[in-house]
Amino acid sequence: MSTSESAMLPSQFPLLADRVAFVTGGARGMGASHVRALVRQGARVVIGDLLENEGQTLAHELGDRVAFVRHDVTSSSGWADALARAEEVFGPVEILVNNAGILAWNTIEDTSEADYRRLIDVNQVSCFLGMKAVLPSMRRLGRGTIVNVSSVAGFVGWANAIAYTASKFAVRGMTKVAAKEFAPYGIRVNSVHPGMIDTPMTTSTPQSTRLIKSVAAASALGRLGEPEEISSLVVYLVSDQASFITGAAFVADGGFIQ
Repeated sequence: MSTSESAMLPSQFPLLADRVAFVTGGARGMGASHVRALVRQGARVVIGDLLENEGQTLAHELGDRVAFVRHDVTSSSGWADALARAEEVFGPVEILVNNAGILAWNTIEDTSEADYRRLIDVNQVSCFLGMKAVLPSMRRLGRGTIVNVSSVAGFVGWANAIAYTASKFAVRGMTKVAAKEFAPYGIRVNSVHPGMIDTPMTTSTPQSTRLIKSVAAASALGRLGEPEEISSLVVYLVSDQASFITGAAFVADGGFIQ
């Protein structure tokens, strides 16, 4: 067995044995890293994404513990269909990772209303729809964990990123509300705030690459983060090791906003 093959197998003492997870934006980048990490810890994972080729390829690579569903995170009916499919394949979803997101660089003056609303829909409204959609099945189970992926932009204002910053501040606040409302049902909700991570989203254009690398260089560790470094935090938060943690905002940014 090759090293790459063995890395995909559940660990000897998995933290998430046979728990069912749903990861939005899971076809590539940080989302794909979360999928791999959850599978290594024994979870059965449904990838939700609009990127069908990438999603199907990843699911095929990881085997029968992973399934792909085409999923528009901005559609309430899409959420209902995706979660129904997940339950049909693996059972009720016990872990939700709201990872899907997009990034755009524009000044306030140059940001159109349509572009602003689209980014808010994908980054912010999707988290609301996902938490609302998964609540009934988690409530029936009497347990569940949700991780909303925000950003360090949920703590500091980023010039030229009005919509992105607004969405990430909102996700942090929404997480705290959900944590209070869902706690009586045994459901924990936390947010993760990555710094500059080396993914296709953050390095999609020369402008983005230059900005991200300059900000990363200004952090205490002086480098970009790797997706796996965020995934290990996600795994911890959805596991029983974090059973007393809810409503918290976890920053993993290499010391950028310390």
